[in-house]
Amino acid sequence: MTDQLRLVMAQINPVVGDVAGNLAQIVTAAQQARDELHADLLIFPELTLTGYPPEDLLLRPGLVKRCDKALLTLQQQIQGIHIIIGHPTGNPGQELYNAASLIGDGSLKATYFKQQLPNYSVFDEKRYFVPGKDACVVELNGIRLGLTICEDIWFSAPALQAVDEGAELIVNLNASPFQQGKWLLREQEVRLRTQESQVPVVYVNQVGGQDELVFDGCSFALSADGRVTARAPAFESGLFVVDVQRQVGGAVTVSGNISAKQDEVSMLYQALVLGLRDYIEKNGFPGVVLGLSGGIDSALTLALAVDAIGAERVQTVMMPSRYTASISLEDAAEMADLLAVKHQTIAIEPLFTAFLTALDQMLAGTQADTTEENIQARCRGVLLMAISNKTGAMVLSTGNKSEMAVGYSTLYGDMAGGFSPLKDVYKTLVYQLAEYRNSRSLVIPRRIIDRPPSAELSADQCDQDSLPPYDLLDALLSQYIEDDRCFEEMVNQGFEANMVASVIKMVDRNEYKRRQAPPGIRISKRAFGRDRRYPITSGYTVTSIIE
Repeated sequence: MTDQLRLVMAQINPVVGDVAGNLAQIVTAAQQARDELHADLLIFPELTLTGYPPEDLLLRPGLVKRCDKALLTLQQQIQGIHIIIGHPTGNPGQELYNAASLIGDGSLKATYFKQQLPNYSVFDEKRYFVPGKDACVVELNGIRLGLTICEDIWFSAPALQAVDEGAELIVNLNASPFQQGKWLLREQEVRLRTQESQVPVVYVNQVGGQDELVFDGCSFALSADGRVTARAPAFESGLFVVDVQRQVGGAVTVSGNISAKQDEVSMLYQALVLGLRDYIEKNGFPGVVLGLSGGIDSALTLALAVDAIGAERVQTVMMPSRYTASISLEDAAEMADLLAVKHQTIAIEPLFTAFLTALDQMLAGTQADTTEENIQARCRGVLLMAISNKTGAMVLSTGNKSEMAVGYSTLYGDMAGGFSPLKDVYKTLVYQLAEYRNSRSLVIPRRIIDRPPSAELSADQCDQDSLPPYDLLDALLSQYIEDDRCFEEMVNQGFEANMVASVIKMVDRNEYKRRQAPPGIRISKRAFGRDRRYPITSGYTVTSIIE
């Protein structure tokens, strides 16, 4: 009789720090996998007990003690099935490991310590953990499994070390955040490991939002020759079966259902919806409120909010000034009707006039400029925050990455809010996402998409009066922010030198604004926030680079 093993990939959505809640999810999943799927082994993501990333919670001994207690509970409650669970173990600040343990038959049977600790981009695991050194190979139903954790699979050594110890299948526990194209990159990288080791790999990833990060799942299995033989859907919690079998001749194979690939814009939209939903739900907000201006950014933000938590929990406010066009009022009202959200109009003209009157002596003899524009934005911010304070609804700021990059936003005005769904979404991508959402059902009036973007803070204002065209601006921003291109490199590619210098200076001098911005969902390889850390005070300017 051939050796066979039914394993299940547990694509779950843990909550950082909620050890008791995560433990309950684990036990429920184990019972379901055993009773409904007849599984022998259930594999969970990296650090499932704490959620990922736990950050400085890992410096608290109490968190590790809770995890140790939870591991004992799992040994008592997990019956009739084995599980592989991710957790921290050891002493915080001294010798703490990122671990994966096999539990079954009332005992903890083996524990593996992660060897490759990522310390780049959004990862800083060397702050908390020490690396393991040894392979861990366990046997179930005659199949020998080598345990690895996340970053281990991006290097050759851990998998080859496990194979040298007799592993016939590599199991990899992950908490791999989403970014554009990441799911494909994972499969490509793991394919290299199968080619090197000549054994299959099962890759299990979590789903869900955690502050700026969102996890897409997309767990998968690759055969020894690198073919995808199972793939779980993106952004969907669930249990997904992979059947492991030893064939005549001794080779171990893996097989399961293969979810279809999705196009990139669809993936991005789902990432934004899930990231927003989990930020709202995990932090216990009853709903959200946002300023609906009649422009494309607030329109897309509204669509995301309704898709995330439902129209009944979303409130919009139109706050016109003397510069607001009538079509903005009409388009905002139409969209609110299309999505059936509660919508109010509060004119800011009396507030704006009161501020100008109070500042009359101070501003006497000066020309109107961004000072007066920013006062309008701050009037709106005060109104939204008042509604938030009274109702408990969180304010969503609606700015995009292009605006955040060059400072085309107002501190304590349109930047006010608890969360910024479009913070990592360039303006050109905003339009693509709006078109995608309308392809599912019409929610954004056509005129909002087609009309030239404007902040409507002065007469006949258009964004392109003070910024390069967005397709050009976004191309420059992407190279400077995400690819770390310097001035000379961009000029050598054909971009006009004065424009490049102007954009770079705008990005550099607005770091102080971004430090005060609300968190937002990371979808690119270099988002503002924990992913990009530049000094506010710096003498490293484009002028000094040229000279």
